[in-house]
Amino acid sequence: MARSNEPTVIKKYANRRLYNTGTSMYVTLENLAAMVKGNEDFVVQDAKTGEDITHSVLTQIIFEQENKGGQTLMPITFLRQLIRFYGDQMQMVVPAYLEQSMAAFQREQESFRATSANPLQMMETQVRRNTEMFREAMAVFNPFMANALGTAAEAAKGASAPPKPTAPPAPTQDDLSAMRDQLAEMQRRIEALDAKKN
Repeated sequence: MARSNEPTVIKKYANRRLYNTGTSMYVTLENLAAMVKGNEDFVVQDAKTGEDITHSVLTQIIFEQENKGGQTLMPITFLRQLIRFYGDQMQMVVPAYLEQSMAAFQREQESFRATSANPLQMMETQVRRNTEMFREAMAVFNPFMANALGTAAEAAKGASAPPKPTAPPAPTQDDLSAMRDQLAEMQRRIEALDAKKN
C-alpha cells in the first residue's frame, strides 16, 4: 500500500491496462475519475519505462467524460481558443492562468452554494477575478502588456462604474453584455500589441 502522505502509483501497461499499486488491483479510467473526484492523489507511470504519464491519462479521462451523453463541460468556443494557444507565444501563460482560475473557482463555489447566490452574480465575480489573474500572469512574462491590460481594465471600469447603491443590484443581461464587450476589447488590444511586437 502507498503511504498516506504519498500519491498512489498507477502503472500503465502496454496492453493499456492500469494497475493500482496501492490496492493491487487493475482499474479503469472510470475508477481513476472517481479517485480524482474523491481528492485521492495519484501518479500514472509507464510500467516499462517508469515515465510519468499522468498528464496524458488525465487528458484521456476528460476526453471520456466529454464523450458521455449530456455531460459536456467545455464549450466549443473554449476548445477552439485553447487549440489556438498551442504553439503561440502566449502558450506559457495559459497553464498558470487556468490553474489559478480553477483554484479560485473551487474556493468560491462552496460560499456561493451556501449563500444561494445568483448564478449571474457568480459568473460576473468570476470573470472579474479571472481578468485580474490573467493580468497578473501576464505581468510575469511581459510587464508592458500587463500594464496595457491594466490600463484598459481601469478605463473600462471607470467608464461603466455606476454610483454606489445602498444595496448591490443583481446583474442584468446589459451588465453581462457590457462585460463581454469589455473582454472583447481587451482581447483586441492584446492582439494589436502582439502584432506590433511581431
